[in-house]
Amino acid sequence: MTIFSETAARPAVLTVPGLGNSGPSHWQSLWEDSLPDTHRVELGMWNKPHRNAWVTKLDQAIRTTRAPVVLVAHSLGCLAVAWWATLSPQPYGWPVAGALLVAPADVDRPDVHPDIAAFKPSPRQLLPFPSILVASTDDPWIENEKARSLAAQWGSHFVDAGAQGHLNAASGIGSWIEGQELLERVIDAGADRRGQPRNPGEARQVLSVNATEAAERHYLR
Repeated sequence: MTIFSETAARPAVLTVPGLGNSGPSHWQSLWEDSLPDTHRVELGMWNKPHRNAWVTKLDQAIRTTRAPVVLVAHSLGCLAVAWWATLSPQPYGWPVAGALLVAPADVDRPDVHPDIAAFKPSPRQLLPFPSILVASTDDPWIENEKARSLAAQWGSHFVDAGAQGHLNAASGIGSWIEGQELLERVIDAGADRRGQPRNPGEARQVLSVNATEAAERHYLR
């Protein structure tokens, strides 16, 4: 449950898929069908992505969506979000109020897939909004330690999802209820009960307490 009051504006949610787009059984697609005000960013060039083109498309979607916006990215989409934050600076928490970054792809590995190599190197600066980065221990696209390193560089709260592969449709997680709970934590970290943006310290406190509780319930039991 989000802590937003009935009078506070709930953020719009934009999903940002990765290489090849997200199919109908992917949790991002299921969220778009079931969660209010949740829409996909049509990045195009899904099978041969170009970094600057994706960042431009993401920027256009953010600028034309009613703010505040929360981004929900998967795999290479996480890198698109990080590059957007690098190339399109914003004040902390506005217009992007937060992000849920799931199973980021490792574009820095020596054997990086050629279709995602254009996104290297991974940005290393802090993201200008509260965020949670979720990764599993057996993701073929990224080692767990690399995922933790990205979280530290981006200032994201890290959640270990255990052994669940790439956290996609093949992982068998369906609509991924655990992820929906983490999304609510991000939304709560972005603003208080009146819908006013939190400062970075307050946001970190909300994420470190609430996200950890959610992870313990679902992943660490």
